[in-house]
Amino acid sequence: MPEYPEMDHYRIMLSSEVAGKRIRSVQVGREKSLNVPADEFVRQVEGRTVWFIERRGKHLLFHLDNGQRLLLHLMLGGWMFFGSEEEKPDRTVQVKLEFDNGSLFFIGLRLGYLHLLTAREADKELAKLGPEPLDPRLTLERFNERLMTKKRSALKTALVDQSVIAGIGNCYADEIAWQAELLPNARIGSLTQEAVSRLYDAMHNVLLEAKASGGYMEYPFRIGDTVTGGYNDECKVYDRPGEACSRCGGTIVQEEQSSRKVFFCPDCQKDQ
Repeated sequence: MPEYPEMDHYRIMLSSEVAGKRIRSVQVGREKSLNVPADEFVRQVEGRTVWFIERRGKHLLFHLDNGQRLLLHLMLGGWMFFGSEEEKPDRTVQVKLEFDNGSLFFIGLRLGYLHLLTAREADKELAKLGPEPLDPRLTLERFNERLMTKKRSALKTALVDQSVIAGIGNCYADEIAWQAELLPNARIGSLTQEAVSRLYDAMHNVLLEAKASGGYMEYPFRIGDTVTGGYNDECKVYDRPGEACSRCGGTIVQEEQSSRKVFFCPDCQKDQ
């Protein structure tokens, strides 16, 4: 599932392609990906101009010129491609937005969605999210306060809770825990202040590096895109079971925690 780095990478690329552009036509291949009937969605979106794209947590908001929003959550398996009909991958498209300079294809929206909302409805939908992980207002002190609302939880469970901090999911929770030398099942309430400080720094370092590397998305955003997915080869533990830890040489293991896969090095990651 795309997380903060992937969605912010998408935001940047989309801004260069569709911000300020008029939506010439709309095609809906799967009505269940929407929150309104397909014909209503087409009627209200077609002809509108995308003013700008905003990210909030794992969501993208397309701000339209009539004040409405398109709220996107890719969920598991969702991705986007921008280009021509001839260039697009041979995959089923759930929604297509056509612009003068190309088309934006929403692919894999089986669990994900593209909802048409008013500004108030969008604000209400996103109000439950916690602060952004790299927001300057999320100081170390505030970060500690947010974590301690889940003091009985395991570290990974707290990190992926979108009401605690928005934008971190399975991949980066594991990567952040590794960077901080903490086990994913370490209890929040037992962490020392020094451990929380390491975790805070690790969160910044991992997310900034992943964003700069294009995240871990598998598919390119457009023809000639060599940036998207660049972080795939940089992951230290995520999806690396059986490989040697790059820090200590121990063997990375995969376990299950709260029905989620979790990857870590049992040799150099500790409870504190």
